[in-house]
Amino acid sequence: MAWDFSTDPEFEEQLEWMRAFVREEIWPIEPVASDLDQAALDRLYAPLQEQVKRRGLWAAHLPPDLGGQGFGQVKLGLMHEILGSSPFAPNAFGNQAPDSGNSEILALAGTDEQKERWLQPLLAGDLKSAFSMTEPETAGSDPTELRTSAERDGDGWVLNGHKWFSSNASIADFLIVMAVTEPDARPHQRASMFIVPVDTPGVTIVRDVPTMEHPAESFGKLGNHAEILYEDVHLGPEALLGEAGAGFLIAQHRLGPGRIHHCMRWLGVSRRAFDMLCERATYRRAQGGVLGDKQTVQNWIADSAAQMQAARLMTLHAAWVMDTQGASAARKEISLIKFYGAGVLHDVVDRALQIHGALGYSTDMPLEAMYRYARAARFYDGPDEVHRQSVARQILRGYEPPADEVPTEHVPTRREASRRKFADLLEAVTAND
Repeated sequence: MAWDFSTDPEFEEQLEWMRAFVREEIWPIEPVASDLDQAALDRLYAPLQEQVKRRGLWAAHLPPDLGGQGFGQVKLGLMHEILGSSPFAPNAFGNQAPDSGNSEILALAGTDEQKERWLQPLLAGDLKSAFSMTEPETAGSDPTELRTSAERDGDGWVLNGHKWFSSNASIADFLIVMAVTEPDARPHQRASMFIVPVDTPGVTIVRDVPTMEHPAESFGKLGNHAEILYEDVHLGPEALLGEAGAGFLIAQHRLGPGRIHHCMRWLGVSRRAFDMLCERATYRRAQGGVLGDKQTVQNWIADSAAQMQAARLMTLHAAWVMDTQGASAARKEISLIKFYGAGVLHDVVDRALQIHGALGYSTDMPLEAMYRYARAARFYDGPDEVHRQSVARQILRGYEPPADEVPTEHVPTRREASRRKFADLLEAVTAND
């Protein structure tokens, strides 16, 4: 089967525009972002978002009937590779997490009324959202252990639970919450999704959790991860998103494309770190010459280039499989790129930081922030161990134990079979001797 990752010349022009736009308009935001509150950031973004809309690149992850471009995963992947070079770029294009994934959920499972109330304003950039699933008391790697519950109350629901790492919840207008509604059902049919306005009585945004990526305490800024209490939150029937018990099924439709976008954004970060690595190698002198003349540094450069190329091709192939065969057909490929891409990101950033020494460790360079960001990649959207397990299980389904548990490649057994197969020839050779 032929693999084709090529795009049309018109889209390549768009990619070139995006490369220049992100470098010239988005990268300059980074050094001053910590001096701005969210309201100032929103004002800064407004004219940039208008430029993106005029180029027809706004909310490109959705089909045209919902205001998107219907690009497909290969085109979206190439786009996210560019946007990934800066944490501030996706918001300028209307495809920042978690809004992009939440818009896909609403498009997939929402009623006409839910789409009108929540999806359309979200796509227009008038609302912000969060996805609230991870809990501090249960393992995020096993969402069947969720404890947050929503019990039926007449024709509505009462929600109770404790969540954290609900990204952007402190600036969100509404939350999409995963809660157990069918406790006696099979593990993957127990949870449902609910749309919860953030100002609903009983919803308390406790704090934004400081992290390795953002260690300084702050509240109410894009990219923060909130801790939330849901205490006797009364919801009407219109809050249920999709069917009761369908939460996991809906989530899988959200997570597949999201993981491809993650991996391509990681390549954008990796490429930026790689450029810093190579630049440093051209002028920094030690031990009688520039670092680029040292075999160890040359190995770092070569290994980084090979790893990034492999991760890029693997990710584009996963995107192509999803485009041509559907999300379910790409499960193995998506798990492969998730843990492999996270490893590549860490390795490339680590080498770039190492070659800069104390400068790389300081905040005078963006590498220390990239390094902290890279560490989270190994467990966001599923830890490496779970994805490796998933890949291994899928691969092993194509194998079965050999007869009598004698290895298929057992040489003595094969030799006997070969002697029977070539008996006439072997007899003639023996006779000639």
